[in-house]
Amino acid sequence: GIGGAFQYGLQISIINSPAEYIKSFIRETWLKRYGSSPSEEMTTLMWSFVVSIYSIGGLLGSCSAGYLSVRFGRKKAMLFANFPALLSATLMGFSRLCGSFEMIIAGRLFSGVCGGLALNIHLMYAGECAPRKLRGLITITASTAIATGKFIGFALGLREVLGVDALWPILMAANALPALIQLLTLPFFPDSPRYLLIDKKDKEGCI
Repeated sequence: GIGGAFQYGLQISIINSPAEYIKSFIRETWLKRYGSSPSEEMTTLMWSFVVSIYSIGGLLGSCSAGYLSVRFGRKKAMLFANFPALLSATLMGFSRLCGSFEMIIAGRLFSGVCGGLALNIHLMYAGECAPRKLRGLITITASTAIATGKFIGFALGLREVLGVDALWPILMAANALPALIQLLTLPFFPDSPRYLLIDKKDKEGCI
């Protein structure tokens, strides 16, 4: 779940605490570029893009999940979902250094793609790999992963941790860590028996 539903929960909650810092960054960047401060409406519009574009990325990821999980298998599709997460972490982590609030918007879009892919494929992969007697219990762990992600996001956003002006780019790039953990560990997991039997026609591998 750490590279699946956890990513979705993390990104839902992590955006809340650095809100004022990101708005200030948008104002500062705008002032440096154009020589005048943006209107409050423009700042609100840019901030709205930062928040809402995650849902557009999630829609794109969700629409791609079915095709990728059949074309490449559940495990490889889960691995693929980590690359948008790493790209988003890179964009958001270096946005302040590069003086570009557009990088935050693009990063949120890619993190949405990761969330849409990971959440859907996680449920599919866990349900298909679970023994029949434990299928319900194991599928429910997706909800646990979402809740854990939300909790970790709120915890990291505390002022005593990363919720300060100097550290908000690191906070926004925190999704890189679960993505790296899954990239290192998931290759050792088996593929879904259902995928092997129905999509690959590999009965021996399925058994």
